[in-house]
Amino acid sequence: MSTMSGALPSRLAQASRSSANFAEAQARSRALYRDFYRSAPEVAALYALDVPPSVLRAKIRQKFEAQQHIKDLAVLDVLLHKGRVELQETLNAWKQIPHLMKWFKEEEAAPVPQTFLERFYAGKDEGGITPTGKPM
Repeated sequence: MSTMSGALPSRLAQASRSSANFAEAQARSRALYRDFYRSAPEVAALYALDVPPSVLRAKIRQKFEAQQHIKDLAVLDVLLHKGRVELQETLNAWKQIPHLMKWFKEEEAAPVPQTFLERFYAGKDEGGITPTGKPM
């Protein structure tokens, strides 16, 4: 299932569609999740990521679980379409490595400074002293 072998970019394309009911949306969501989950080794190899497929799969699961509370069919259909497009763009190598690594941005972000000294050292003293003098 290598995309570098000259496969047509449209091999993953699907027409956008609306779900008739919540059960159909759930089935489409499970199918999309399975497609993402199964493609993790190919994505890691295709982009030569220094992230193992198991970590990619954990991130995919986290992204899907973050949306599990949504019950509106229209919103679900939009999310399913966006997810399908994301999968197609990823497997067709239409992305660059930074596009994929943004999924892990939360883990790599530096901790937010809490105390005055931490904010001072980080150069982020939003709660600092404001000038009281008259503007010139």
